[in-house]
Amino acid sequence: MAVEKILMPQLGESVTEGTIEKWLVEVGDSVNKYDPIAEVNTDKVNAEVPSSYTGVIKELVAEEGDTIEVGELVCYIDVEGGAPKEEKQEESTGQQAIENISEEKKEQDEDQPMKRRYSPAVLRMSQENNIDLEQISGSGKGGRITRKDIQKVIDSGEVPAPKQEQAPSENKKEEKSEAPKAPVKSVPETKGADVPVAEGDIEIPVTGVRRAIANNMLRSKHEAPHAWTMVEVDVTNLVEYRNGIKDDFKKKEGYGLTFFAFFVKAVVEALKEFPQMNSMWAGDKIVQKKDINISIAVGTDESLFVPVIKNADEKSIKGIAREVKELAQKAKTGKLKGEEMQGGTFTVNNTGSFGSVQSMGIINYPQAAILQVESIVKRPVVMNNGMIAVRDMVNLCLSLDHRVLDGMICGKFLARVKENLETISKEKTSVY
Repeated sequence: MAVEKILMPQLGESVTEGTIEKWLVEVGDSVNKYDPIAEVNTDKVNAEVPSSYTGVIKELVAEEGDTIEVGELVCYIDVEGGAPKEEKQEESTGQQAIENISEEKKEQDEDQPMKRRYSPAVLRMSQENNIDLEQISGSGKGGRITRKDIQKVIDSGEVPAPKQEQAPSENKKEEKSEAPKAPVKSVPETKGADVPVAEGDIEIPVTGVRRAIANNMLRSKHEAPHAWTMVEVDVTNLVEYRNGIKDDFKKKEGYGLTFFAFFVKAVVEALKEFPQMNSMWAGDKIVQKKDINISIAVGTDESLFVPVIKNADEKSIKGIAREVKELAQKAKTGKLKGEEMQGGTFTVNNTGSFGSVQSMGIINYPQAAILQVESIVKRPVVMNNGMIAVRDMVNLCLSLDHRVLDGMICGKFLARVKENLETISKEKTSVY
């Protein structure tokens, strides 16, 4: 038998790390190649880590709740054959040396680059038990503190009290000589201010999903010069048509026919006419995508997911409605796969489902635009004949990356979407 490593895989575009939510195997379990061994929460999606080998699980290096970077070790597995002995000898001077180091040596080791990278589970346990993490020695890779380390402290009954600030004394030189352990420049850009916590306040550890959302939104706002534009659309005919067929449609197909499917179809048809909108900024060039893959935002109580309708230009209104329903259901039940989150070229966001009438969305980086479909509301409108009538109106709000797109092309695109929606009728439009 030979020992092989299983590393955290790349589970999606721009994914740099994942959080082990649940191990599906234990030490001593036999697994086949490609069998799932762990559930991982990563860049807006729950996924499974497959085994890279057929063999027996030897050691689980990562704890449940630990956040592991792509390419880092998660576990060891015993396999038949394996890497040559020379390779194993080389490993012993690196990773094996770290893992075989004694506990006493770890407690004395002051060079612990991973010590301050706490998982959500570790943060939660330390806060619940008033434990100062700076006074805990980690047994994980690079001195990282694991849940076992916290539990060991709790079980011992000797919880270290938080360090007290040193009172002013005559020894000023000694105070000044102490350099800060963590330089300011090492703090991530997404870290907030030092917010005071009062009694009754609730501290919620940042999960891997929330961190991924924050990083992507921050990058989009920092890199893409956002601009906004909006049009008002009269969808009275659309409302009448959809309401007239929705009951028969649901009875026949088994799922509802939403307004959102009509909006996505209208956007897709406009993207075919104005392919510049289906582009991305790539530094020294603009990439105009051939496929029209529509990202849709799906929110849950805790997270935001952005699944993708692939090749939306090849789908009917019925097909779009079905896929929206299936993707939304998977997102809400945690069953979205990594590939279902990748490849989006343009985002359509149904903000109207929350009653919003106007909003400015943040672009889904690296896409060039996002369209917010607001709530359909009845308004008094002055018609072409000068008469006032109550009509079903909706605002379409477009956020654009001004490096890629200009106002003229965006104005023409929105005008086409508006026309596509206002000309929907029973005589001209088929959902099939």
